[in-house]
Amino acid sequence: MKDFRELGINERVISAIEKMGFKSPMPIQKKAIPMLLQNDNDIIGLAQTGTGKTAAFGIPIVQNINIDIKQPQALVLAPTRELCLQISKDLKNYSMYMKEIKILSVYGGSNIGNQIRELKRGVHIIVATPGRLNDLLNRGVIKVDNINIVVLDEADEMLSMGFKDDLDAILGFLPENKKTLLFSATMPGEIVQISKNYMKDAIKISVGKANIGADNIEHRYYLVRSENRYTALKRIIDYHSEMYGIIFCQTRKDTKEVAHKLIKDGYNAEAIHGELSQAQRENIMNRFRLKSLQFLVATDVAARGIDVKDITHVINYSLPENNDVYIHRSGRTGRAGKSGVSIAIVNLREQYKIKVLEKKLNKKFKKELVPDGLQICEKQLVNFFDSLQNTSVENDIIDKFFPIIEKKLEGYTKEELIKLLISNKFKNLFEYYKNAKDINVKKTERVRRVNDKNSFKKNGSKNKRNSRKPEPGYIRLFINLGHNDNLTPGNLISLINKYTPGKYINVGRINLFDKFSFFEIQKEQANILLDSLKNVEFNDRKVAIDIAKN
Repeated sequence: MKDFRELGINERVISAIEKMGFKSPMPIQKKAIPMLLQNDNDIIGLAQTGTGKTAAFGIPIVQNINIDIKQPQALVLAPTRELCLQISKDLKNYSMYMKEIKILSVYGGSNIGNQIRELKRGVHIIVATPGRLNDLLNRGVIKVDNINIVVLDEADEMLSMGFKDDLDAILGFLPENKKTLLFSATMPGEIVQISKNYMKDAIKISVGKANIGADNIEHRYYLVRSENRYTALKRIIDYHSEMYGIIFCQTRKDTKEVAHKLIKDGYNAEAIHGELSQAQRENIMNRFRLKSLQFLVATDVAARGIDVKDITHVINYSLPENNDVYIHRSGRTGRAGKSGVSIAIVNLREQYKIKVLEKKLNKKFKKELVPDGLQICEKQLVNFFDSLQNTSVENDIIDKFFPIIEKKLEGYTKEELIKLLISNKFKNLFEYYKNAKDINVKKTERVRRVNDKNSFKKNGSKNKRNSRKPEPGYIRLFINLGHNDNLTPGNLISLINKYTPGKYINVGRINLFDKFSFFEIQKEQANILLDSLKNVEFNDRKVAIDIAKN
């Protein structure tokens, strides 16, 4: 505890963190705690999840609380209910020997009346999700005069979930002389703007560069055809049978399908998605934390705020469109200084994403081959006999039954007994994999680029549908992205949808070229789109968009 005492932490908090098992401060704690205890500077903290940032801001918060003031003095904002509850739990642990400190979690999906009653009784620290907090502020039930510190935890996640307006409203409502702390794994443009609007002379601290993953995470990928994606997942799991992890899918439909297949095939897995009730979600999460579930299959939205220790692997069943999302996914493993593995299963058309991610993370991804049936069976056999050798023998119990067993096995040779044991344990596995084919993509296989059938007729003459004149009621737009940027019609539509949330943009014809493209949208929507796509990026390239000129 000597290192923690040197940071200026008082003895009651030292006793608490000692009981929690803290040994020495992590890098971000060494940098942040003295600053928060000794000065009033705003702080921008760049840190991945699992780097100890909750203690970095939580310990100074509980130490600086004035228990005589029965009003909120500190406010912590988090993107999800799960993270909100986790932070509250940690703050209560740091203040376990300061019982007078009252901490309240407020979040959507629970009874607002109960939360209002607790606020009226008096609390010192509020941990909240933005939507519910904004609601309570609008009702006038939170007194903000004594709030001297506000923390935005996982700020990039809050923005990606659409909380920007709520954050603006909350930060504008709070006292000007407060201290503002912003913690984020990535630094998109919106985060930079928030720091400019609401922070003064902020000191930037980090345990790594912005927008890159943790150093203790290994990145691997497997290249297969799309139709073999689930088969690849199953083989990877069978080969690494000690895995404990999260499998990420792009859509709710994929999440449910993958989880259903895994359960049907005998794996301890559950899906977590937006259709679940809060009670169902909590039940699944508790089972996962207790490791009675080996795999959680989740969408990015459903997994936000999940804070589970000891996750060994994150599997990207499909890669996200946004590279920052991959960073968040991989950050679910390799926490608290432990190592972790992030796996991506990619098809031929997604290969380019690996190169883009390597550049962004400044890390090389290791290409692995999906194991064949023989390799899987051999690995499981070795694992089984390793565990057998490490089994502690209860002689007092076994000796009572040994004569009966010995008589039963009389006449068998050692070789026969080993074969019987293996057959009994691995019969189904051997049967399943005996005719397993190689599903790895061969070097000779390539992505076949299909020409837009509307662009040219078979005889090479231009099709009338490719004329520069747009359809009636539509306008033709130019964008500086094309085949060379790995733009596809699907990617273009995803880009448009991402930056025009809540609006339906009607996209017409799309013509892709190597260095640029054209597409059509309804005339009245042109200005919306031109404004929405300003200063955005696609695969690390700044997007330029304008009305096409003949």
